[in-house]
Amino acid sequence: MEGHLSVGITFDQPGVGQRLADDTVRGFDVDVAKYIAQQFKVPEKSITWKQVLLADREAAIERGEVDFVVASYSITAERQQRVAFAGPYYIAGQDLLVRQEETSISGPSDLSSKRLCSVTGTTSSERVRQQYAASVQLVEYVRFDLCVTALLNNEVDAVTTDDLILAGYSAKNPELLRLVGRKFSEERYGIGLGKNDDEGRRSINDAIEKMITSGAWKAALNRNFPDPDFEPGPPPTVGQG
Repeated sequence: MEGHLSVGITFDQPGVGQRLADDTVRGFDVDVAKYIAQQFKVPEKSITWKQVLLADREAAIERGEVDFVVASYSITAERQQRVAFAGPYYIAGQDLLVRQEETSISGPSDLSSKRLCSVTGTTSSERVRQQYAASVQLVEYVRFDLCVTALLNNEVDAVTTDDLILAGYSAKNPELLRLVGRKFSEERYGIGLGKNDDEGRRSINDAIEKMITSGAWKAALNRNFPDPDFEPGPPPTVGQG
């Protein structure tokens, strides 16, 4: 990581990790990565931002394409078989995004026979099918923006993933889309890095703790999610990944 960092982020999640038309990147995950880089004395101009599809995050780390991944990356036992995690740096909860006029969906149990969209490589839609609505019709795309487009075009009835991601899309389309606002899971966002990189994990944990205690963490959330109707979660306890 000496003098330069290659960081994997999403490019399609407003408020979380998004590449804009001028090729700059913005979002809470981006701000977390920048803060970590600052603690490593790596200037922003020396960060290479690489898009990682959600299904490819472990592979990108294993192939050495990135130094670490900050991409709404939930810490799970299965993923920990392949990569290490620093953090968590945020505790999210799974929710649903629906059209503004939708009245029949107030939680995951209302999704029986409905068309539910999520992204390949995530666990969100399968959780709904297994725990809440066995007859739900699952639709998967490689990116969340494709799910949101399908929702706007009445091709699916709801989109599911973590509330932080969905809040970004609802803020982008406030007259057309809304969060249901009923979280039904706990997702601990971690920063993925090489399986045996214990030193990197400790250093990143130290940086996250400093970001939280300095107030920069809360400021980054407020900056990226200004909607007063969205209430972000409290700071996590770092090191419980």
